[in-house]
Amino acid sequence: MGPLYQDYAYGYPHKNAYRSFAAPQPLRDIWAGERMDRLFLYLHIPFCEMRCGFCNLFTTANPDEDRVENYLAALARQIEAVRDELGTVRPVQLAIGGGTPTLVGPAPLEALFERIATRLNADPRRLPSGIETSPKTATPETIALLSQWGFERISIGVQSFIEAETRAMGRPQEPAMLAAALDTIRAHRFGRLNIDLIYGAENQTAASWRHSLHRALEWAPEEIFLYPLYVRPRTGLDRRSQVEDEHRRALYRVGRDLLLDAGYEQVSMRAFHRPAGVGTSGNEFSCQEDGVLGLGTGARSYTSRAHYATRYAVTRRGVLDILDDFAACDTDAFRFAYHGIEMSVGEAMRRYVLKSILRRDGLDTARFEQVFGVAPGVALPGLDRIGEMGLIEAHGTLLRPTPAGLEHSDAIPPLFYSDAVRARMRTTTVT
Repeated sequence: MGPLYQDYAYGYPHKNAYRSFAAPQPLRDIWAGERMDRLFLYLHIPFCEMRCGFCNLFTTANPDEDRVENYLAALARQIEAVRDELGTVRPVQLAIGGGTPTLVGPAPLEALFERIATRLNADPRRLPSGIETSPKTATPETIALLSQWGFERISIGVQSFIEAETRAMGRPQEPAMLAAALDTIRAHRFGRLNIDLIYGAENQTAASWRHSLHRALEWAPEEIFLYPLYVRPRTGLDRRSQVEDEHRRALYRVGRDLLLDAGYEQVSMRAFHRPAGVGTSGNEFSCQEDGVLGLGTGARSYTSRAHYATRYAVTRRGVLDILDDFAACDTDAFRFAYHGIEMSVGEAMRRYVLKSILRRDGLDTARFEQVFGVAPGVALPGLDRIGEMGLIEAHGTLLRPTPAGLEHSDAIPPLFYSDAVRARMRTTTVT
């Protein structure tokens, strides 16, 4: 199978397989025939107070005030264009990420909430909604605003409670600031608090990893995400840090076992939920069969015809160039998609499988056959291979990951990539 940690496949096809369309694609054409009452709405705010050494997300650090204002003004124009082209949309779930959305402050956030509530029927007080924050930007005023607007889920990137470890990851932060931020969040009503932690830093040990996990549990988060450290090209850690597979594997097992012993359920390789803390309201949206409407730079939109987004970059100069292009767009420019990938039936089947077999819920083979008219094992023989390897097992009509399958989740996706997607990914140059 190759290395254990190959690719975090939170989407398929990978963004590195996107290309400029031969001609701009009207949004009305891309969305024609799609259900407008079953959407996941995602807004991307590409700003942070620092660029973490491991981060390859579409974001930039310490933006000046004009750049933030210009971006939010362009986002407002995009919202109007999308409303015009798609008509009335009714999202069933909302997420605002980045970057760090809370960096922009309470007043711009409230203006954004008002706009999406009135123009896109996406009032956080009336549908399951989540937002990301950071220890430094989780101020009492901002967290109070999010609570007033009814956000159900708030996610905070802690990574580690040990300062030497976060510094080694290229994210210096004081443990006292982490505690203050988490106390502020817990002083308000959020249905779900998620804490992100990272394992695999060179100076991290099993004992120090347990310390961070136990510290996180002091705030009884409804969710904890455990991310293996990746050293990505053009990030701050590139060429100056190495991460060994066996080091990450050992720490993964420590974290998994500790959280299972603490009463959490493992949903995927990364996601652990406290059963009493997770409701069913967020299950109304189906990532398999419903559309995703992404707004802002870096946000991806998914329809049955195509996946599309803005161009992608990691370096500060590359990101700023894309941000400047976005800010210069008038309303009419936002009526088209320029960059993405057309979705064939074959790619849709691969996506369906990858979005299922890496999660505890598993792949519903009967539903797959209803949607595509063919059994998944016939369409994708690789399923039999990973079954023989003990990575998935049948439970009635469901194919679910085994504990070994969850552990190997970052090695499984490349087995299902199409030749066309592989070729595109190999020839992608990221600035």
